[in-house]
Amino acid sequence: MSDADPGNDYEELGLVAGLEIHQQLDTATKLFCGCPTDRREPEESTRRFTRFLHPTKSELGELDEAAVEESRVDREFEYLSFDTTCLVEEDDEPPSRVDREALDVAMQIGTMLDTSVVDQVHVMRKIVVDGSNTSGFQRTMLVGQDGEIETSEGPVGIEDLMLEEESAGRVAETDDGVRYSLDRLGIPLVEIGTSPDIRSPAQAREAAERIGMFLRSTGKVKRGLGTIRQDVNVSIADGARVEIKGVQALDQIGEIVDNEVSRQVALLEIRDELRERDASVGEVQDATEVFADTESGVLESVIDGGKVAAVPLYGFAGLVGRELQPDRRLGTEFSDHAKRHGAGGIFHTDELPAYGVTEGEVV
Repeated sequence: MSDADPGNDYEELGLVAGLEIHQQLDTATKLFCGCPTDRREPEESTRRFTRFLHPTKSELGELDEAAVEESRVDREFEYLSFDTTCLVEEDDEPPSRVDREALDVAMQIGTMLDTSVVDQVHVMRKIVVDGSNTSGFQRTMLVGQDGEIETSEGPVGIEDLMLEEESAGRVAETDDGVRYSLDRLGIPLVEIGTSPDIRSPAQAREAAERIGMFLRSTGKVKRGLGTIRQDVNVSIADGARVEIKGVQALDQIGEIVDNEVSRQVALLEIRDELRERDASVGEVQDATEVFADTESGVLESVIDGGKVAAVPLYGFAGLVGRELQPDRRLGTEFSDHAKRHGAGGIFHTDELPAYGVTEGEVV
């Protein structure tokens, strides 16, 4: 598929994009212990334990807003350990010295990306409370900064090159939270962040391909599904900066950038239309009784032990069902936010009656 949508004028829209590329290194041992970097199957685990994680203040006495938001969802985290993991991964033993092989490879990558490699490497903490690290933070080190790569549409700056520990592997959702596997936790990982110099989907893909070529040329990076991930940051004029995380395939990057541009354009158009309509959002109301005798199987399962909440959206008619990008509507955005805060999902009147909900119940 083409990286560009002929309907989008990226320069006129003010497209600004950047990349964060995370690549596992193929070293003999993990970053802060002597455990091997081999992956294991969940059924091979030898022990399980659980943790609850909460955000803590930084050295400056501040709380990370993203960590606070993540902690609003009360979840228990279960971890699988193996005969190839140790107490460092479980956060029951202090970390060892930084793996020298990993540091050497990271400095080699920094040189190829034309970065200024730092004189001293200091281990820092990133607060992480989504369960992907048993300690509640990720250890990371700045190795190089202020680099640059060339693309056919102009140079793209490399803001920083970090060496850090890979997160635990997500295995499954559980009734109480999430299950993680510790075989992946601690594998050396380089994170390469570009400057926001990218101005088209094609340039985003080309920049990612060029960085990937440098990484593979070291002969010291892991290959295969899940060993490299790209996060893509996209914004347009008047829009918001949105991070699309975990892109696995390079050939998807251009399409993802273009889809996000289309989504933001559509949201801005909806914003303007809502302002013209003088639209507003009403108070949340308990609508459980309205659906007491419903024939909707979805709602029946919710009412048994739960409730149905309703929110009037004045002036939104016809807009909640509007498509923002392929297979995604404004209602999908609402649903994602609702699920994030514990709701099972949403229905909206642009799509009803349907799903067993009758015209009488809608009115």
